[in-house]
Amino acid sequence: MKDIVALHRAEYEDSPDVVASAPGVVKMLGEQTESADGLVLAAAISFDVRVSVSQRRDSSLRFFAADLGERKRTSLGNLKFKREDRWANYTKAVLDSLFKEGLAPKGLNFVISGDVPTGVGFASSTSIALASALALKEFFGLSYKPDELVELCRRAEMEFFGKASPLYDSLTCALSTANSVSIIDLRTGRRRALPFVDGDYVFVLTDSKVPRLSVEAELRQREEDCKRCLAFIAKGSRKTLRDLSPEEIDDLMGVLPESVRRRCLHVVEEYLRVLEAEECLAKSDALGFGRVINKSHTSLRNLYEVSCPEVDWLTKRATEIDGVLCSRMTGKGFGGCTVTIMHRDSIPEYRKRLEDYERIFGFRAVVYEAEIAGGIRVIG
Repeated sequence: MKDIVALHRAEYEDSPDVVASAPGVVKMLGEQTESADGLVLAAAISFDVRVSVSQRRDSSLRFFAADLGERKRTSLGNLKFKREDRWANYTKAVLDSLFKEGLAPKGLNFVISGDVPTGVGFASSTSIALASALALKEFFGLSYKPDELVELCRRAEMEFFGKASPLYDSLTCALSTANSVSIIDLRTGRRRALPFVDGDYVFVLTDSKVPRLSVEAELRQREEDCKRCLAFIAKGSRKTLRDLSPEEIDDLMGVLPESVRRRCLHVVEEYLRVLEAEECLAKSDALGFGRVINKSHTSLRNLYEVSCPEVDWLTKRATEIDGVLCSRMTGKGFGGCTVTIMHRDSIPEYRKRLEDYERIFGFRAVVYEAEIAGGIRVIG
């Protein structure tokens, strides 16, 4: 990654006052359980977004995305959402929220640079927002704690965009520590940390390059199916699907459409899988942990029905390789990425098999190698 300090100097003829960093996030279990107050197992990874900031002598706000070669600008009196500002809107949202809370406005220069893959579910927008928030906290000498920065960013996004980044992305990005994974409880809004499995394992993230169409509509349908199931079983109660058992869902066979029942069963069992994975990690049971992740992908394919043949091929071929612990779809599905946990020595064989993937499906998969990383930090 390019030296952001040098980039800042070249762009603005001035050194940055602060540089802050925020990691990308990969989800391993539970991201489809958000509407059911579920649990999500996620990890911060060794890709990050860096934001540098310095003061200007006027009231302008300048933003430079070094990796894209794009520049955006506005003024303190015109700080509002603009569709064409895309990536800059996340920094603008944080600024807008801070100014509304009484922070004295100042003209500022920003450089944004990073290597978090975009558009494939690794929380790149969350990284921009949190790196910006941490940089501004340091620049203005504010007293926000990391969890308070999460609240600030989510509030800012709600006001600016009308929706916020998923809580599991924000908490994992902000609060992670080295060599630990996060379990985010979406009912309580709390995070708990667990040590990752011992061994020379790496995360291999594979973008299938499958075009994704109508994903949001498909996901809304699955959420509606789960609401329908819950209304039938727990009408009038405050339960969510995490409060139900697989046996209760099995009793709906022949009562509700089978597709509705299967999708609810995935959500209920996925909650239990996170608990099982937590137990395996607490015991340093790497093989048991891997089995849980693999079972989750089978469920995403057969019950929740958000996988596709290309992603299924990637996960199956990966798990045939010695040294591969597990492989699963990550993110929204219908294409997108897989996350595979393997020994470093297994990576060459995995990359070799991707030649068959391109020949069979016509898509050239892109592979990213990552390790577990810590959360947000000031680096300059």
